Amino acid sequence: MSRVYDTKTTSFNSEGLLPQVEYAFQSVGKATPTLGVLTKQGSSFHLNIGVILAAKKLMLSKLLAPDKWGDKLYKIDEHVVCSVCGMAADALVLIDVARKVAQHHSYTFGEPVPLERLVQEISTSLHYHTQYGSTRPFGASILFAGYDKVKGYQLQCTDPGGNYTAWKAHVLGANNANGTSFLKEEYKDDISLEEGLQLALKAMCKTLDSTHPKPEDCKRACECSCICGAEEGGRRGEDCDAYS
Repeated sequence: MSRVYDTKTTSFNSEGLLPQVEYAFQSVGKATPTLGVLTKQGSSFHLNIGVILAAKKLMLSKLLAPDKWGDKLYKIDEHVVCSVCGMAADALVLIDVARKVAQHHSYTFGEPVPLERLVQEISTSLHYHTQYGSTRPFGASILFAGYDKVKGYQLQCTDPGGNYTAWKAHVLGANNANGTSFLKEEYKDDISLEEGLQLALKAMCKTLDSTHPKPEDCKRACECSCICGAEEGGRRGEDCDAYS
């Protein structure tokens, strides 16, 4: 009976679920893991000093030309970077949408787009593709790390259903339960940027298939990027070479 609903992207099944959207979530849950960590200075929410993104490197052919931002980490604007999880082709479409939204806002208002506004636009596009029979849900989730004058540094995440949420730390992809469990135990509200880098690396180790991964193996298997700036309002997107 369930197969009757499986072929339709807009029909709820007898359990009140959209099967195609659930399959999109499964696609994300089986993908190469990625995570984000929000770092702070002090206990106040408004004193965030940076956001870290980490992702497992894809083991591709050595004949491929290197890409500075890799296959998981992408720059949206000067104040926003993101990490993708799921089907790469789907994620790249969403990244193009995000870049257009950022540039349109900057051209129209003469200032960088607020991160939540950007994420709302992406989530709207994701939700649109769950409502019409001529489309299918995107099989990708995106972690956005960014800065704006209103809310400071933020970590936001979208999902295939069109929802978006703000996080202090979050893990997507295969073995995400292990990484999430570790972050719940180790994350602190007053974590520094350097401590956040170490925490992100250790959390990524928990998502690797190896039972007892070595620190040097984790460093080789992971790539990191961060949005940070010590001065008030400072921001920059950069690779964390020491942890690449």
